[in-house]
Amino acid sequence: MSSVAINIDENSIPRDHMANAMIDSQLHKCVRQNINTEEFRRLVQQRSAEKLVTPCGNTLLHVAVSYGSDNITSYLAQTFPFLITIQNSQKDTILHLAAREGKSSDTIKSLAESNRSLMGKTNTKGNTPLHDAVVKGNKDLAIFLVSRDPEAAYYNNNNGKSPLYLAVENGNKKEILDDLLKTKASFPKGKSPVHAAIKQRNRDILEKIGNEKPELLQLTEEELGNSLHYASSIGFLEGVRFLLKKFHDGAYETNRQGDYPIHVACKSHSVDVVKEFLDKFPYPKEFLNKKGQNILHVAAKYGNSSLVRYILKQEEELVAPLLNATDEDGNAPLHLAARYGRCRATFLLVRDNRVEHFIVNNINWTPYDWAEDISKRFEDKYIETRAEERKQFDSNNSTPAREIEGKEVDSNKMDTEQAPPKDEKGIGYFDLVITLSILFVNARPKESRKKVFPVTRLPMSRAREETKSMIGNVLVVAVLVAGVTFAGVIQLPQLRDNNSSSGHHHEFNNSTHYRSYEYLLHHYLFFDVGALSLSLMAALFLLLPSVKYPKFQISAVGFSNIMVCLAIFMMFGAFLFSVKIALIGGCHGWLFTFFITGVAVVFPSIILLFVSQVLLQVHLHHFYYGLFFLFIYSSCWWLPNKLSDLKRKLSDLDLKRKLSDLK
Repeated sequence: MSSVAINIDENSIPRDHMANAMIDSQLHKCVRQNINTEEFRRLVQQRSAEKLVTPCGNTLLHVAVSYGSDNITSYLAQTFPFLITIQNSQKDTILHLAAREGKSSDTIKSLAESNRSLMGKTNTKGNTPLHDAVVKGNKDLAIFLVSRDPEAAYYNNNNGKSPLYLAVENGNKKEILDDLLKTKASFPKGKSPVHAAIKQRNRDILEKIGNEKPELLQLTEEELGNSLHYASSIGFLEGVRFLLKKFHDGAYETNRQGDYPIHVACKSHSVDVVKEFLDKFPYPKEFLNKKGQNILHVAAKYGNSSLVRYILKQEEELVAPLLNATDEDGNAPLHLAARYGRCRATFLLVRDNRVEHFIVNNINWTPYDWAEDISKRFEDKYIETRAEERKQFDSNNSTPAREIEGKEVDSNKMDTEQAPPKDEKGIGYFDLVITLSILFVNARPKESRKKVFPVTRLPMSRAREETKSMIGNVLVVAVLVAGVTFAGVIQLPQLRDNNSSSGHHHEFNNSTHYRSYEYLLHHYLFFDVGALSLSLMAALFLLLPSVKYPKFQISAVGFSNIMVCLAIFMMFGAFLFSVKIALIGGCHGWLFTFFITGVAVVFPSIILLFVSQVLLQVHLHHFYYGLFFLFIYSSCWWLPNKLSDLKRKLSDLDLKRKLSDLK
């Protein structure tokens, strides 16, 4: 029997079928082998077929359909018609099992045709038989089901996915999508199949949908927005290009956050996508989100430095309206870059002469004021956290363990209540510090240096007490430097004899090498003896006032500090020349790079320490944050580019080597 058509009334189905008995192995074997014998019929009728199930609730008809046993299926459907609409423990009908097992015989189609309710029944996952047919690639049954109920292509399961969405998600397995797109049905209300194609970055499927059903391109999802929003958010350039041709009006729609697709592209750090939008819409000042922010606001806020650089390089007519534009809160792009600690974006903006550095927002704050306020809040939070930790783990605390645990819970509750806003959680403290230092140098309000770096002087009585403790420390350092430099002078003749009698002796016979050696030796002596003299002078200046002139102790300590600093610096120079001597005057210019750097940093610091503490703090502030920013710059920008160039060169060399081997 090839087909069977039986239409039954669901009200006539026995409701006591859950008082079940398990299908034995003999019956299961007969069903699998599709043997419709008299013995099988007798066994089925004797054991009440409506109560025979597998552990997962499948009836004999479920088992027959899943194995494709059409003879058994026809017999059971005609003899026990109430089995047709029974669902197992997962609420699967026989049509669900046929779809998943790839079965689509005339018998199954005939049962589905005569019992239309089977096509719309859902299981525990919310899947109809068409869902399962699409997922498993059962094309024949899928075409049959959608031909009988075109709307079924847009039914949503528990995850909001329709069969059309699943066909796209599965990569158009067996080209089922082509048949589903030909159906005439209303728009789906769940997840958009266009978004599924964009998620997979599959332009072929996207074009197929756009050509067959262009109206689907207009679908939106609450979380993701329209198709252009989603393609822009993941930086899908090919998808954006296609959608701008087929769904041009989508660029003028806003998502739930009030952003246009071009704003979403700015958040995704995709310069190419933003460039595509600007080619189609060369008037970015007209695109403002619900906060009144343009694309430069968004790029600066999310730290998209590559996009900020690209925008700043565009034509003046395009860029000028964006640079100092303010949003609803009065914030310019530089405000947002400073507020969220975007150091690279801040650096690019403050280096542009067209950007106003001292523009104020609605609360009368400049970018520097805002960055300073945020950094103080982070610093206060850090200090509070450390203080709480010290209090909890204080070794002298005699509070019982149970009370401490209770306090910990209360502090956590307090932290939860005073949690920072969501947009502050992504701010990096070190990025914020670098941002503040950049603004300090380039966009700090004009104030007195003494106001920025206040100097609090100790009372004279307190200063004398501090001086007594400092004398011993400085004296120890001075004596150590003197001992080291003295040892260097004592070892010099031995070093010269060793070099003269070494294997390099023939090189010193050359007049050029000998003159070079004498030149390095004289410089070594200059620095070594200079360090020795300065350290001895510092020691004497510390000792003499303590014995005869106590009132000059404070001045003597300050002067001795400078002498010791110079002695250590000269000792470092002597070390460099000793290395050069050991290397027989070889060309190692990198050694003196450190020396020159030391000259540029130590000398101004020593002079400023002697002249003004305010200027010294300014100098150290610029030097510290300057080096820190250069380190970040080299590690984030310069070094990756150099490594990629090196990798490309190595691949080229490898290719040339392979070609030479082939020749």
